This record gives sequence, structure tokens and C-alpha cells, in this order.
Amino acid sequence: MRLRRRLRVFLQLISTLGLLWMTAFSAVWLYAQQQDSQGRNVVLVADVDALIHPVSAEYIAQTLDRAADQEVELVVLMLKTPGGLVDSTREINTSIIESKTPVVVYVGPSGTRAASAGFLITIAADIAAMAPGTHIGAAHPVSGTGAAMDDTAAQKAASDVAAYARSLASQRERNVRLSEEAVTESRSFTEDEALAADPPLIDLIAADLDDLLEQLDQKQVRRWNGDIETLSTKDASVVMTEMTWRQQLLSAIAHPQIAVLLFSLGSLGLTIELWNPGATVPGVVGGLCLLLAFFAFQILPINYVGLLLIAFGLLLLVLEMFTPTFGLLATGGIVSMVIGAVMLVDSSAPEFQLGWPFILSSMLTLGLITAGLARLGIRAQRTASVTGVTGMIDQIGQVRTDISPGKTGSVVTRGEIWLAKSDSADVCEGEKIRVVAVEGMTLTVEPVKTKSYERSET
Repeated sequence: MRLRRRLRVFLQLISTLGLLWMTAFSAVWLYAQQQDSQGRNVVLVADVDALIHPVSAEYIAQTLDRAADQEVELVVLMLKTPGGLVDSTREINTSIIESKTPVVVYVGPSGTRAASAGFLITIAADIAAMAPGTHIGAAHPVSGTGAAMDDTAAQKAASDVAAYARSLASQRERNVRLSEEAVTESRSFTEDEALAADPPLIDLIAADLDDLLEQLDQKQVRRWNGDIETLSTKDASVVMTEMTWRQQLLSAIAHPQIAVLLFSLGSLGLTIELWNPGATVPGVVGGLCLLLAFFAFQILPINYVGLLLIAFGLLLLVLEMFTPTFGLLATGGIVSMVIGAVMLVDSSAPEFQLGWPFILSSMLTLGLITAGLARLGIRAQRTASVTGVTGMIDQIGQVRTDISPGKTGSVVTRGEIWLAKSDSADVCEGEKIRVVAVEGMTLTVEPVKTKSYERSET
């Protein structure tokens, strides 16, 4: 007993000393980290490599709020985008303008671009920078199908966006004329052309992030409200910010093509599950696809008339499975889905359009799948039943005991012994018979010739 007590005390002492050592070590490490962070400025970097949509706007606003809370030195938005929604672009620029922390938009790395909406974000930044081999511009609005609009609509849309570009460029003391031409004439500019303009469209060219921070050290920045701030980025601690899991998911599926595919596959999966209850996998996959599709529709500029047309087309395809009309309903469904896909996205940005190759290929694929399922359904309906009363008709068996009109005997068919009667003739033991009717548990049979039986068996 004493030995156990001493051992317990010894273990408790060791545990206490270990806990104290870990606490002391953690305190020292946190102190060292705090001293290091106090001695170095922090630069937040957000990698914006996506279409400009509400998720992008939320991510950038979240980064700028974090920068304000942590009082960091600078925020760098590494921008790589083909464009996006005007409304989301305005939200992003509003966040940049109202940011308490200076914001640098860096179009990089080399070989990337910031086109359309990305151009407007670039000229709205406190500092605009580009990597070698990049370009910006081509911000002219287009129609919802990516084609040219009529003169009146094109003039209105271009005038609105051009005025917005002039306002940003004027306040940031950038080239107003070139900013307007990027909208009205769809002009694009390389990094050298943007910097060489008078006044320039951008502030500097940097090979990479390290070069950018080195050039920004001790640089004076004029904020939107006119205040002048001097940056201190030498030996700054660079912290990358990432999207939340929700934003990553939405950004991955927030494309009209993916959303339409998820919606179509989800509806088809649930249809197959209803058509064949117990399959499980089509129902689970279909439900998941539908949930993800509706998740994406929340952030996309959806024309709900187009979405209803796609849903109506899917309904016609489903009806084709259950009530085969030799392709009539399927054809109407495909036509409805094609028209709905053309009308689906309510945006002038070509990056959000589905495109004819995708529309035709995806809709025809769904039509072929439906046709295949409908064919299987027709074949199943035409196939003779092999169970129940219907499945017993025309089955071949053998007599076990003699059968005569008005009297029953027994036969063997399908490995089972049944009571049987014959209304036509006597049937002797060992003869082959065919089932012609079923009444309760009694079979009505008739004799068959051996040759007919052998032909039936083969």
C-alpha cells in the first residue's frame, strides 16, 4: 500500500512539473511572437483568382475588415480575373474606397490579366501595380448572350460604365481619357502602355510580391479622402488570407454552366429514384446536386423565367419516361430547356453566359439519357411477367398423377407441386402439360406435344 501511495505521489509530481514546463514554454513562445510582430509591419495578401461575383466581393470585404481590426500596414489584392458582374465590382470598389488600410491591386503573376470588371477594380485602388507580361482593359459592356447590343441599349450601358470609370480615374489622378476608352472602345493596355501613359493608368511595375513590397517602402499614398500616408513595407511580415470553406465552395460552383449541370443532374437523379424506388444512389446524388445548384443560384444573377423553362423541360423529359410518346414530350422538353438556358443568366458579362456549344451539348445529352431510360421502360412493359399469376401462364410442367375432366390431379412446374385440372382431355402420369389458367391454388392445364415442349425449352 505504501509503495502504491508513493508511486501515485511521484506520478502526480511529474505531471505537475510537466504542466508547469509546458505553460512556461507557451508563455515564452507567445511573448517572442508578440515581440516579433510588434517589430515588423504586417501586409495582408488576398489572392483573387476568380470571376467577379458576390463571393469575390464578400471575400475582399472580409479581408479589408480584418486589416482594419488588426491595424495592418497594407492590403495587397493579387488580381487575376476575366471580368464579372458590375454590381459586385461596385461593391468591391466601395470596400476599397472606405478601407481604413491602404489597398494595392497587383495584377500578377506574369501572364495573367485583369479584364472588364478587373480593370475598374485596378483603377479604383490606392496603388495600381502590374507584373510584366500582364494586361488590363476591355471593359465594354455586352448583351446577355455575349453578342452586340442594339445601338440604344449599347449606348446607355457603355455611357453608364464609362462615367463610372471616369469618376474613379479622376479621383485617383489616373488617365481619364484612356479609362473611358477602355469602356467605350474596348481598349486593353499592357503594363508598359499603362505606365507610360500621361497621366499613367497604374503606379508601378513589379516582378513579384517581394519586388512590389520593396518598391512600396517609404512610398507616399494619397487616399480617397485626400489624406497622405507613408508606407513602411521593409521586412514586412506577409500574411496570406484565404476564403472560408463556404466561400471556396460557392466560388467553385458559382458558374452558370456548373450550376445548370448540377440542377439538371439533380433533377434526373431524383427522377430515376422515383422511377426505381430503392436504388438509393441516384436519389442521394440527385438531392446533393440540387442543393448545390440552389446554393449557386443564390449568388448568380438568375432570370427565373429561364430557370422555370429549364424545370418545365425537365418535367417533360420525366413524363417521357413514364408515358412514352415516341419522343414528342422529349423533343418539347429539350426545346424548352434550350430556350431557358439562353435566358437563364441575367447579366451582360460574357463570362457568365452559357454559350451555344455548352447549351446544345448538355441539353442533347440529357435528351439521349432520357431516350435511353424511356426505351428501357418500354422494354420492361413489353416483357412478359415471370412472377405471380401472370407469370404462371404458359409454363411447362409434368403430370405426377392422372388428371381427367372433372377430377383433379397434381403436376410439377417451376419446381413446385400444384393441384391441376384439365377441361379438355385426360392427361396421364408423366405427360407434359402447359398451364392455361390459374384459379386460386389450382392450375388449369392442357397436354402438349413433346416437340412443342422441347422447342419451348430451347
